[in-house]
Amino acid sequence: MSKPAWSNALGRSAMPVFFRSRLGGIVTRLSAFKSTNRIFRMATALPSLRFVTATAFGLMHVACLAVFFTGVDWLALTLCGVVYFLQMVGITAGYHRYFSHRAFKTSRVFQFALAWLGCTASQRGPIWWAAQHRHHHRTSDTPEDLHSPVARSLWQSHVGWVFSSESDGTDEHVVKDLLRYPELRWLDYFYWVPPLALAGLCYLLDGWAGLIWGFFISSVLSHHATFMVNSVCHLWGRRPYATADASRNNFFVALVTLGEGWHNNHHHHQSSARQGFRWWQMDVSYYLIRLMAFVRLVYDVRKAPMAKLLAGRPTEAGTMESSKTV
Repeated sequence: MSKPAWSNALGRSAMPVFFRSRLGGIVTRLSAFKSTNRIFRMATALPSLRFVTATAFGLMHVACLAVFFTGVDWLALTLCGVVYFLQMVGITAGYHRYFSHRAFKTSRVFQFALAWLGCTASQRGPIWWAAQHRHHHRTSDTPEDLHSPVARSLWQSHVGWVFSSESDGTDEHVVKDLLRYPELRWLDYFYWVPPLALAGLCYLLDGWAGLIWGFFISSVLSHHATFMVNSVCHLWGRRPYATADASRNNFFVALVTLGEGWHNNHHHHQSSARQGFRWWQMDVSYYLIRLMAFVRLVYDVRKAPMAKLLAGRPTEAGTMESSKTV
């Protein structure tokens, strides 16, 4: 699909003016640092900040126990479901398929919208997330992979890495394509602003019950759903392609993550916006990306070529195994 005309206008003229007028002061202060290296090191490498991040993650789980005091109503449950869905879209379509793999293109306006939506899931900023994920693909299931249940442990791959100092920093060399946007650098630095705004909105809509169900419970669920892609999908499931790692397709994980559970497919062809390669492999995130392409919010949506899809041979176990490592 060709690039929409409005994308050029917004991406090259309107957006710089928009962000200079609103974020100019913040970006100017950030630019006072000698380099983006220093910005990210100050934001992530301080032990005190690491302690705050780990503590906030733990308290988010503890806060869920407040349901015994707030109770539940239909609005609170609706908020929980809607927020969970939007957070997963922000992570799967935004952080993962767009920022980490550039599986489609969009304007700067919508790029920022995707980044903001991803931030509401409280999984830090888009640049940090993309850097961590790109490192995972380069080192998948080796001792350098912080998220591998094969090279490390199930606990480490699922949640232990959150408390590890190894996951603090951002390797700027692998996200140079993202660092050139000052609005993304700002959002990556102040990644706590979107979830704080979301928490406030949930409270305004339904009081304490709305806050607990709509923000805390939905965020905890979206965290663990995302984490299962690294932990569960490298241990249990089918391997239609013989990739160089232990990635597997898992239907349950695909169901709760809007399509991310087709993890072996993804490792077979990482840049594809579609991860459910077969017609029966439900991939809600891809359906939404196609819908966004239809209304011209995104374009140049990438898919795995047919040769990639067919690059396998039946095994005795009934799975498909690739004839060469990808």
